Amino acid sequence: MLNASYKHSQYPTGRHRKRLCACALIRMRHYKRKTARATQSQDVFELASAKVLENKTNLRNAAKEFNLCRVSLSRYLKKKKNGKPLSVGYVKPRLVFQEEEEAKISEYLVNCSNIYFGLLPLEVRKLAYQCAIVIKAKNLPPSWRENELAGSDWFKNFMKRNPRLSIRTPEATSLSRATSFNKTNVQDFFGKLTDVMDKYKFSPSHIYNIDETGVTTVHKPKKIVAPRGQKQVGAITSAERGTLVTLACAINASGNSIPPMFVFPRLRYTDIFVRGGPPECIGAGNSSGWMTEKEFILFLDHFIKYVKPSAQEPVLLLLDNHHSHVNIAVVKKAKENHVIMLSFPPHCSHNLQPLDVGVYGPFKNYLSRTQTAWMHNNPGKTMTIYDIPGIVKDSLPLAINPSNIMNGFKATCIWPLNADIFKDYHFAPSYFTDRPNPASKESETDMNITAPSLTTNLSYTGSFDNCSLDISVSEIINSLENCDPITSNFTK
Repeated sequence: MLNASYKHSQYPTGRHRKRLCACALIRMRHYKRKTARATQSQDVFELASAKVLENKTNLRNAAKEFNLCRVSLSRYLKKKKNGKPLSVGYVKPRLVFQEEEEAKISEYLVNCSNIYFGLLPLEVRKLAYQCAIVIKAKNLPPSWRENELAGSDWFKNFMKRNPRLSIRTPEATSLSRATSFNKTNVQDFFGKLTDVMDKYKFSPSHIYNIDETGVTTVHKPKKIVAPRGQKQVGAITSAERGTLVTLACAINASGNSIPPMFVFPRLRYTDIFVRGGPPECIGAGNSSGWMTEKEFILFLDHFIKYVKPSAQEPVLLLLDNHHSHVNIAVVKKAKENHVIMLSFPPHCSHNLQPLDVGVYGPFKNYLSRTQTAWMHNNPGKTMTIYDIPGIVKDSLPLAINPSNIMNGFKATCIWPLNADIFKDYHFAPSYFTDRPNPASKESETDMNITAPSLTTNLSYTGSFDNCSLDISVSEIINSLENCDPITSNFTK
């Protein structure tokens, strides 16, 4: 009669069998090969077989020279002589997809990611099951049919077999940015930039970029050291919701910058607000704390004071299409002071604006660290908008240094100028909204453009339902450049 220990060790039943199966599954999941057998590439077998077939050496010496198994080399030679398909290594009998099929799945996942419609790991497993059903895979595991998705082990090994894939946390991108950054807009911007550079021959010290960013009194805490396994880890912030202060900066392609400007959400602004801020910075106030036309004109005067453009040495000012930047008063002041303004296409500043690309990202990281240090040094005190200039004074110089500034202009290819920096995959997110660009001749015909006079003729029949527009676009542009009033003739 067998004792209990022998029975359970030699003939496992019930829960002992389940336990052994689970242990075996874990061992196979984390299995690591202990030898390098059958890992040589087919190229090595080709070199060894070529030597044997050319009678330069015998089979045994060739296997020893190339560190191959003699039997494997002999089998490879027989396949080659008989014209059979050549393959090396162990056959994978449980492989669901072939290498070519997995390559197509991998390429599909990369394309989905490029157009900002990436798949979750669970969706990839569902996709693998659907592909296996469509191609009628022979080695489809029963668990795939039961759950109607691929197993977690398959997904883990699939990621290992395709090292160019990884699980990433995507950055939220608005639909406007994804669709507006297209080939037409970018080529149009670089075309205008090239024309301006060819006309004025700007040096790097005369190419400037102006942009604003927001600084709030509530910061996002950085990672800290905390006990392992604790579900909730906290960090002190000054309030639930912060108050925003706008910070405006200006940089040039040679790596220099001018003192910044603060816009406070206060109607009665005094210079005491920026006490303790960066040297020679200025400030302004309004009801919202956002940049408006009035504040931007003040910043433009501040910009002209430090840059000192002239008719012999004009400067190029690159900025976005915010409503405070594009108005008659700003354009007129810029023209009077020899500032050539060129705006970026709408919703494209995340790739084309040097401040966004090279400076403001590091600045927000340094700002968060400085705000955290301020909270630690002032326990029990609430951060206010009057503390912001002093915090910016400590964090801004770390980010707005010559290296980051020049790298920002280089990454956007504004300086050195390179209109072909962006490839087709950069425009992939906008492909589903792309449409043919109308020809210039057809556009002019549709607009009924004529050049003789700057007049607008409307045929009035009791309402404006039926009217014809006859206007010269070139004359409008010339009139705007000369700041002349546009006269219109209306005839009933």
